[in-house]
Formats: sequence, structure tokens, C-alpha cells
Amino acid sequence: MTQKNTILSVLSFAVAAIALFMAANGINLLRPAQLYTEQFIALIMGFAIGYVLLAYSLKGQLQDTAPIYDKVLAALGVFAGLYIAVRFPVLSRQFFSHPVETAIAGFLLVPLLIEALRRTAGLGLVAVVAMFLIYAVFADWVPGNLEGLPVNLFEFLPFLAIDSTAIFGTPLSIVASIVILYIIFGKLLSATGGSTWFTDIAISLVGHYTGGAAKIAILASTFFGSISGSAVANVVSTGVITIPLMKKTGFSARSAAAFEAVASTGGQIMPPVMGAAAFLMAEFLEVPYAEVVRAAIVPALLFFFSVLAYADIEARRLKIPPVPREMIKPISQVFKEGWYFPIPFVVLIYCLFSLNLSPEKAALWAGIVLVTLNLIFGYKGERLNVRRLLGVIADGGRGSVDIVIVGAIAGIVIGVLEATGLGFGLTFTLIQFGKESLFLLLIMTAIICIVLGMGMPTTGIYLLVATLAAPPLIGLGLEPMAVHLFILYFGLLSMISPPVALAAFTAASIAGTRPMKTALTSVKVGWVAFVVPMVFVYSPGLLLRDTFWVNLITVATAFVGVFLVSIGVGGYFKKPLGIPSRIAFLLLGAVCLFPKSLVGF
Repeated sequence: MTQKNTILSVLSFAVAAIALFMAANGINLLRPAQLYTEQFIALIMGFAIGYVLLAYSLKGQLQDTAPIYDKVLAALGVFAGLYIAVRFPVLSRQFFSHPVETAIAGFLLVPLLIEALRRTAGLGLVAVVAMFLIYAVFADWVPGNLEGLPVNLFEFLPFLAIDSTAIFGTPLSIVASIVILYIIFGKLLSATGGSTWFTDIAISLVGHYTGGAAKIAILASTFFGSISGSAVANVVSTGVITIPLMKKTGFSARSAAAFEAVASTGGQIMPPVMGAAAFLMAEFLEVPYAEVVRAAIVPALLFFFSVLAYADIEARRLKIPPVPREMIKPISQVFKEGWYFPIPFVVLIYCLFSLNLSPEKAALWAGIVLVTLNLIFGYKGERLNVRRLLGVIADGGRGSVDIVIVGAIAGIVIGVLEATGLGFGLTFTLIQFGKESLFLLLIMTAIICIVLGMGMPTTGIYLLVATLAAPPLIGLGLEPMAVHLFILYFGLLSMISPPVALAAFTAASIAGTRPMKTALTSVKVGWVAFVVPMVFVYSPGLLLRDTFWVNLITVATAFVGVFLVSIGVGGYFKKPLGIPSRIAFLLLGAVCLFPKSLVGF
């Protein structure tokens, strides 16, 4: 291992280890030392910045050898985190008494964060952050409702770096205390063979059906995707098995890649974990976690019902056979090999719902149970050892650094919104627009969410779009839960929507097909994810938030509508359909699916 790789491993391990320490109540054990949670978060942030600036080149690509200027920048990033961690108690209590120190913190941390964001997420998000900072300086020059209170940049950057309502606010706090734990849990599941076992279960369950290979991909990605926290990671872990299998049974390379990309993206909306977004949503909405799961379950089931229906229609249209029998293990054998893999999920749900433990403690206990069972029973003759376990923890930190950066950046945006009053002005302006046409406001919000979500993991997408897009819609009197699920869905759709479509592009690379055509096919396969959020905003019954009978009727008609539209989109029902028949199915499905208030537009 080279010196650079050793340093990167140390930094990524430190990110994960500090998060584990926090989840294990380590801070409470050190309370006599009067330590603040923000001090540990500052360490996580500093190590994450150092990792990114050392691992990624100026062009945003992974580099084997870091030039001297990247080493210097990385060292400055780590120093900034360490400096703030050590001095936070004093600087937070006596902010105006230490102008030089706070200035050093602000003028080091904010530029380094923005550079780290540029290298991991690209110039698009950097431009968004730059616009907010420029607005902060010239807020009083902006006409109309968006006029705000200007800030002095030399005073504002220190504020962003130290104040608990800015960089150290809710987004970064949630990432450090909750999200990293679930990323580690996902890595543990993959390292112990859990992702392979889920794929084997899917093969045993649906492999013998028509087009079984696509259905295997959909189910496997559902099982694993909820935990993984990244559509791209989901594609890589399950797609290397499912995509070649789909191609072997007769699906085109493009269709195989599209099914995997869509299913992997959909895994992020499947309860109970939803790529850790469920816990973030509960924090933002200040509601019990169980309430988020209850609201999210029907739209998620509709999504996977639609994708499964489309896969079946496509397979029947192309006369694709089931998976070869020799590849399908008896389900009893699969359970015998990895019978304990469901147990950590049972522990996770029990801790959350019965013991009312915090999400991070539930993930910690689930991870401990998973590791313990693997050490005792193994999987296909292999077990974790101490060296591999440390490597998994470091891998979890490595998978978290970009989310840490986005969480900190979201804090900068929140700081601008609060300090200048832009949050109120923006919300007021969009509310006025929404009074004229709620449907057009939803379309505009959906486009914004897709654009802002480009290239980011699930939790990073949600953190950013929840900060910017949710308040105006809630201000119009819409159901807050429906609003947050709406923006989560459309933020995630950036994973399969051109021009970036990282999940689709990754799947295309595995399948050996053209990325942009795969993205367009993915949009067709995942059509329901573009439609259902519009439905549940207008019809809360789809989120089980109305009376029993309204909920029942809304859900039942929605499933019928999704099935009919899937037939219209797929163009096959017992035989190929002509254009008039497809239009008829689409119209019938729309009547069942859309509430009257939306059809009337």
C-alpha cells in the first residue's frame, strides 16, 4: 500500500470511527471534559475534506498520486477541522471576542468545502452555492420580494464556520450522527455476503417466471437498495450479477441496464430505511420515524409494482424465457446458507419501533448482530476477521465523505437563507406563484430537484432539496409529508434522468451499451416515479393520511391505474397493441390513477 493510500485509509477510517463513537454514547462518557457534539462533527468534516482533496484531482477524477498543492490543501482541510474542534467551545461562546481566530476558521473552511464540493459533485452545485454567497453580499440590491439584508463577507464566513445554525446545523449533524452509520451497515452487509444472498433469494423466488432475470434484478435491488444509501452503489453491487443474467436470457443490453438502474434508484424510496432518508425526513418534519414509513410504503410498492409489471410485459412481448433451471437454487438451500441475514433487519426494526431507540443506535445494534452472526456461522465458508472488519469500517468512511461535504454545504445555504431573510422572500414569492397555478409550481419544483440532485447520493440529494424546495410548497398549505416525499422522489430521479443519470450510466458501463440511450430507456421504465409524486400531493390518501375508506379506494384505484398505464407504455397485452389501443390503456389508467383535482387542470 502506497503512502497516499495509507493516509486515505486512515482519514476514511477516522470519519467512520468517530461516527461509531458518537453512536455508542462515547460523548456522554467524556462529558466531564465538557466536550460538544460539534467538536466531533468538526473532526469528521476536516477528515472528509482532507480525503476528498487528496483523493480527487483538480478535474474531479480519482488520482493515483497527489501533487504537492493537493497535499497542502488536504492538510489545511484536516487542520481546519482539528482547529475548530479544539477551539469550538471558546469560539462559539465568545465569537466576537476572537475575531482573528474566527476569521481564520471561516476563510479556511468555507473555500476548502466549496473546492471539495467541486471535485465530488461538479461545477453545477458550486455555481448554486456561489449564487447564494453573491446574493448574501448584494441582497439589498435585489428588487422586489427577494430583497434582503446584506452581509459583510469578512464577518459572514466566520459565522458560517462556527455558528450551529450554519455549517454545523441540522444537515451535517444528521449526516454525522445517522447517515454514516447506515452507510457502514450497508458496507457490512455487502462484505459479509448479504447482497449476494439477497440476489440468490430473488433468483429462487422469481427466477422461474417469464422474464425472471429482470424480476430478480428488481427484487434484489429492492432488498439491498433500502440500506445502501446510494443508487450507484446498488447498481455496482447487484448489477454485476443481474445485468449479465438479463442479457443471457434475452433482454437487450440497454433494457438490462435500464431495469437495474431504475430498480436500484427505487430501492432508495423503499422503507424501512430508504437509504437513511427516512430518518432525515423524520428529523425535518419533527414526526415519529414510524409515521414516515407508513406514509412512504404505498408509493414505494406502487413503484416496484409498476417496474415488475413493465418487466413482465417486456418479457412476454419479446418471448423471453425464465432463468435456466440450473441457475436456480432451491430456496431451502439459499436460506440454509445465509439464514441469519434477515435477523439484523429484524433487530433494526425492533430497536426503532419497539424500543424507540435512536436511528443511529438501532443501526449500531443491527451491525453488531450482523458481525457477530457472521463470525459464528460465516457465509459460504467465509467469515469476517479483524483486518477485514477494519477495512469495511474504512470503506464506510470512504463512502461517506461526499455526503459529509454536501451536508456542510447545505448548512452554508441555510446560513444564507437565515442571515439575509432570503428564505422568507423566496417562500413568499413562490407561494404567490403557486396561488396562480399549483401544478406549474410543482413542475418547476420537480425540475429544480432533478437539477440539484445530479451526481449526489440519496441523503445528499434530500438534504439539499429539502432545504430549498420544501418551504414554499408547505407554505401553500400542502401536506408536509407529501411535500418532503415529493422532493425526495424528484431529487432521486436525477439518477436516471439525462443529462447526468449516474445510476443509468453506471449500469450502461456494466452492460456495455450507450449511456444516454440507457438513461432514456430508464425514464420510460421508471415512468411511475415521475407521476406518483404528483398524485400523492393532490391525494393524501395515497400516503394513508385520510380516512380509512378514502385511503382504501385511493390505493386500490392507484394500483389499477399503474397496471393499465404500464400496459399502455409497454405496448403489449396478450398480443402487441396498436397506437389506438395503447392510448386507450393510457387514458383508462390516468382516470384511475389521477385524482379529480389534478385531472381538472
